[in-house]
Amino acid sequence: MTGLPPRVHPLVRSFLDGQAGPAGLLARWGSPLNVLFPEIFTANVAGLRDELEAAGLRYRICYAHKASQGRAFVRAALAAGIGIDVASPGELDSALAAGFPAGRIEATGPKGRDFLGVLAGSGVTVNVDNLWELGELARAARAAGCRVPVLIRMCGLGPGRPSRFGVPAARFGAAAELLAAARDAVDFLGLSFHLDSSQTGDRVRAVDACLRLLERAWAAGLSPRILDVGGGFRQAFADSPEPFQEYGQAVRDGLAGHGPPLTWGGATLGYRYEDGGIRGTLTSGKYAGTTGGRDSLRELIAGPLPGQGGRTVGRVLRENLIELWLEPGKALVDHAGLTLATVEFTKEASDGSVLVNLDISRDKICPADQEVLLDPVLIHRSPAPDPAGPGIGVFFAGNLCLERDMIFNHLTFVGRLPEPGDIVAFVNTAAYQMDLSASAALMQRQPAKAVVRATAAGFAAHADHEEAGACSTSTSPS
Repeated sequence: MTGLPPRVHPLVRSFLDGQAGPAGLLARWGSPLNVLFPEIFTANVAGLRDELEAAGLRYRICYAHKASQGRAFVRAALAAGIGIDVASPGELDSALAAGFPAGRIEATGPKGRDFLGVLAGSGVTVNVDNLWELGELARAARAAGCRVPVLIRMCGLGPGRPSRFGVPAARFGAAAELLAAARDAVDFLGLSFHLDSSQTGDRVRAVDACLRLLERAWAAGLSPRILDVGGGFRQAFADSPEPFQEYGQAVRDGLAGHGPPLTWGGATLGYRYEDGGIRGTLTSGKYAGTTGGRDSLRELIAGPLPGQGGRTVGRVLRENLIELWLEPGKALVDHAGLTLATVEFTKEASDGSVLVNLDISRDKICPADQEVLLDPVLIHRSPAPDPAGPGIGVFFAGNLCLERDMIFNHLTFVGRLPEPGDIVAFVNTAAYQMDLSASAALMQRQPAKAVVRATAAGFAAHADHEEAGACSTSTSPS
């Protein structure tokens, strides 16, 4: 049976291949451990910049802080000269503590009165979620004797699921009236949107709709000059989609009784029984994706706009002197982090399945209710060649005394059975996996974060809360 091989960044592969690297970090900071690679973050920024500059666009990139709490990424964003998108008072404090000037900070997401009061007069650009926020922000700005730069987040820009965020496009007239009445308190920069979709076609249609709204704003005497397309740019998890397609077919066959079951406890991984057959799509099929953030940004810039005579997004923005803003999170931390855990024991389950128990829980690997369909990288304590053959099917289990705490609900095929003390590396976990789903259940330790940088001598590591170079250790990559 085929596995689900992940794409592994060359720098990460070099770090993992030198067994002393992962083992040395675990000896210092304990297991489990999150590992950050800010150099990869910086390279991801450069890739997006190259696309924007090749298109001749005026632009601003803001790192979406919510993707990770890693301080190393915030510092890398500051050093790269980009902005930062914060969605809470805590994230604002983090950005300011790192040294971000207010002019390079944008506040997004739903905001209450207290947060709006902090933002008014701060110099931070406020991405307004709703008309109440706009009115409250204008009131707070007048009280502070200042003028606040704002974007208006729009929703309902095309077919698709309704969104709980943003001002409905049908209510744009009311927003324009409020903006005109609040000129003394609000500097209206432009419009924004954020889609719960990674499809380029959906984003191009949203741009098309926003351009029509910008035309209405200009006709009303307003002067917007920015279009913010948010984040949601894709990640490249795999080198080829074929193994994932084969695995998905094998899961369907197993659920239909035409092959061995590949899931734990009858989990269907997004499929369902219907009309005597298996329907649906594999949960988290994004892990078969081979297109990253740079490629998806290039596709957006080249996308033809139906409402603009088929001219591309890039051309229309250039010709109308509209500045393109974007707030990538996962695209910037793509491949810039991994999670290390240690095998505690293996055992046989009541149905004969082989369980490999780790010292980490599912919610520190899998975001929300998703299934991470990527094989981990195994680092065995004792070197030995993997035996020839199709591999051993195992289920990775977590360390919470809860039946549901299975790291994966699908079989993982390994060359040889992991042993206690072996290291399991889950790659590409920086985006929303390390922090968003972390649980304090049963008082289990929360993974620390270590920052790793390549050096001429190997790799240097320091704690995420320390500046680079403080208390560093080096390990050879080979």
